[in-house]
Amino acid sequence: MSNDHRNLESEMPVLPNGPINEESNAIDPCAREFVAVQGKMQQEQPCHSVQADFERLFRAEESSEQPTTVRRELWSYYLYYNGDNGVGPGSYTQALFQWALNGAGWQPGTNPRKPCSNSSPCVVPWAGGTRSVSSVVLIANGLCFAFMTVIFVWFGSAADYGSFGRWLLLVLTVICWCLQYGMMAIKRPTQWPAAMGMYVTAYVAYGATLVFYAAVFPRLARYMPHVQKAREDLKNGEINQEEYDAIESLERNHISNIGYLMTLLINLSVLLPLQHTNYSNNLALCLTNSYWVILGIWWFIFQQRRPGPKVPKGSNYATIGFKQLWLALREVRSLPQTFLYFVAYFLLADGLNTTGTLVSIIQNNHVSFSFLQITYLGITQSACSIASTFGFWYIQNHFKIRTKRMFLVTNLFSVLIPLWGMWEFYFYNVVFGLFQAPYYAYAQTMVSELMPLGYDNMFFALFGITNRASSIIGPNVIQAIINSTQNNWMGFPFLFSICVAAMIAVAFVDVEKGREDGRRFALARTTTRLSDESSLDVGKNGFYTTVGEQSNDSGVNGGIDGISYR
Repeated sequence: MSNDHRNLESEMPVLPNGPINEESNAIDPCAREFVAVQGKMQQEQPCHSVQADFERLFRAEESSEQPTTVRRELWSYYLYYNGDNGVGPGSYTQALFQWALNGAGWQPGTNPRKPCSNSSPCVVPWAGGTRSVSSVVLIANGLCFAFMTVIFVWFGSAADYGSFGRWLLLVLTVICWCLQYGMMAIKRPTQWPAAMGMYVTAYVAYGATLVFYAAVFPRLARYMPHVQKAREDLKNGEINQEEYDAIESLERNHISNIGYLMTLLINLSVLLPLQHTNYSNNLALCLTNSYWVILGIWWFIFQQRRPGPKVPKGSNYATIGFKQLWLALREVRSLPQTFLYFVAYFLLADGLNTTGTLVSIIQNNHVSFSFLQITYLGITQSACSIASTFGFWYIQNHFKIRTKRMFLVTNLFSVLIPLWGMWEFYFYNVVFGLFQAPYYAYAQTMVSELMPLGYDNMFFALFGITNRASSIIGPNVIQAIINSTQNNWMGFPFLFSICVAAMIAVAFVDVEKGREDGRRFALARTTTRLSDESSLDVGKNGFYTTVGEQSNDSGVNGGIDGISYR
């Protein structure tokens, strides 16, 4: 054996049972994978099958050789985010659908049937009987969230592989664009079934674009030039892990806080001069959708290629999502803080999403489905959103406040919305804009901080499931309450109670421990990959590899996230 190999042998630590758990100073039996001995790599068997399945089906830490985020790419991201603002599919389209329902309905208990007024109960024919208009709108929203859940489970994790995520976002975006233009054809109340079909499909596509698009922003932040420099400083020992996490977290918040005031202001150019015509609403919807098309197309032109690995053998794009979800649920103990956050967000999203839908239903009735009045309310909300997102970002950046604390502040005021469901609408939109916009931004940032690196689409898909699948429950419970009482306001007590429960759960999430769990999670899967790929038949002189956990205050010796090659 050469002198170099003798030196390596003397320096190399022996890992008799796998990595040490720093918090308990105990051996982690499920993290051990292999130990290095002279001339051969010996693999240990406990937990290997689960770990091997994970590494075969999940992407581990991505290569650091990714293109640097450039200005035009970042601004094209901003523009898409600005265009994909929900004014069309989430506001105008729902109002048009509800207008058709209200026009086709009648006041219950009247004979002959009396047309519905803005303040009277209103029912439409449904499944051989009748159902209130508010109940039908909530059922449609429940269907939206059910279909979104299927999409996230089916395709969410597949977006981590190859260029599938890039093409999936393009297809979903085009579908939403086409159906938004299709809604312009809704001109008569009798068209409400067609309006319902297009509304559900367009809203499903819109909701899916939000999730798959949001999965991009952690990577954009991670490869910003100054974040890359901070990562080099971390490797060189010039900063510690906590300082690096703070830099990346602040950049994530900065990228995710974007408003959408412009589209509403542009719509006034149509709605004001044409407010007394029958087709002004349809033209406003056309203008809103065209705004998204013009701004959104640049992302697909300037987005740099960052392909993931190939789909593992034995899986394909249609099946890998179900396999990953099953294995992720089996490994819940590895990321307890992340999944506690998912449970909390499940309740919070259910309460707030359903609250937003219920307020929109009441608001649409109150303003007689006037797109002009809805736009005024939206401008109030969006102006507050822009002020609050950049204001919250400045406060967080200046005082170095952690994401969780900022998130809890926005939660506190967001929870009050269903408590005081009878607010005057402008006041509601002010409070919603001030605290809901940063709430969504911080919710998104929280999950990005709790997920293991290299699993962006998988965990954002799980995040999307908790956001959308939860909202299957709320609309169905509330529609049953409203259909029974014929009173829209009776849904708020239930929504307030689940929002309070969610906020309490969020308070118990330990972000720092969650980050450490994520590093350990990714390290264990990377260890398995190295073990499977090497099975080292090392030759006559021998070859030595050690795997250890990166400390929080040291760099990486020529490896990736705690993997050291000697």
